[in-house]
Amino acid sequence: MNYTLKLWLIIPLILVSLKLNPIAISSFNLISKTELTGELIIFHAGSLSVPVKEIADAFKKENPNVTIISEAAGSVECARKISELDKPCDIMASADYTVIDKILIPKFANWNIKFASNEMAIVYTNKSRRSNEITNKNWYKIMLDDKISIGRADPNSDPCGYRAVLVTKLAEKYYKANGLSEKLLKKDENNIRPKETDLLALLESNTIDYIFLYRSVAEQHKLKYIILPDEINLKNSAFSDLYASVSVDINGKKPGEKITQKGEPMVYGITIPNNAPNKSVALAFVKFLLTKEKGMKILEKLGQRSVIPSSTNSYDKIPVELKSFAKK
Repeated sequence: MNYTLKLWLIIPLILVSLKLNPIAISSFNLISKTELTGELIIFHAGSLSVPVKEIADAFKKENPNVTIISEAAGSVECARKISELDKPCDIMASADYTVIDKILIPKFANWNIKFASNEMAIVYTNKSRRSNEITNKNWYKIMLDDKISIGRADPNSDPCGYRAVLVTKLAEKYYKANGLSEKLLKKDENNIRPKETDLLALLESNTIDYIFLYRSVAEQHKLKYIILPDEINLKNSAFSDLYASVSVDINGKKPGEKITQKGEPMVYGITIPNNAPNKSVALAFVKFLLTKEKGMKILEKLGQRSVIPSSTNSYDKIPVELKSFAKK
């Protein structure tokens, strides 16, 4: 009797045995399915706080033995926790994919996947002074009013901060208002905070009237906002050249070093750092987040459009399981 025939005779006996033996079935299931366990540490942009929580909750329903620890901060600050402080991190999700490219790759991470977009807006509440008259045509004039207080994030800690600076420079060009950017940036410098979501409490308590903020965050917190022209809001790739005509210098990797950040369409990036303590779970979570019917469905529901798949310079370094979410 040949080995193929013997195998076909044995398989039915194994299946019958499994049906009749609950212990065998349980053991077979444990062997056939690798269970994800342990802690997963996620550093992410403040603007991803609501999406990350919802995506983490959905992931835990499928993987109940994973404990997710998320830390929200400005994306630049998140990257520096890894590159300068050597803090353990399994996943880094940045509001600006270039933060990963410039600060983490190649020493602290190998690859970067672009996954979502956003846009800048002027955000306020019903209690904000002159809120009944502000429009997308006069917003900058109202914000210059001495009685109006405004807030923005720190450019050296948070992409939302340097994007606010870029927006003021683009607005100066668009409205042909010489000196507008400098006037806006010098106003209320005491209202600068480490990350954009730190400004929400100030806005909702009526301490400040208007903030430069991502549209998705405004929608998630049910705040009012002014939609800016595409020539200003850093959303539309058709205006890439215009966006690139303005720039801002921010702190670099080393003390005293500066990085010039040019304007460009707003794109988020994600990676798994080289020092990730739990790479297998990190890989599973990133795959879950980037999957259209899972994490990206939640992200789009919360106001951020998918840009998957997008080109990346690090395509060859991306793990095989994630390559379908990017392109060369």
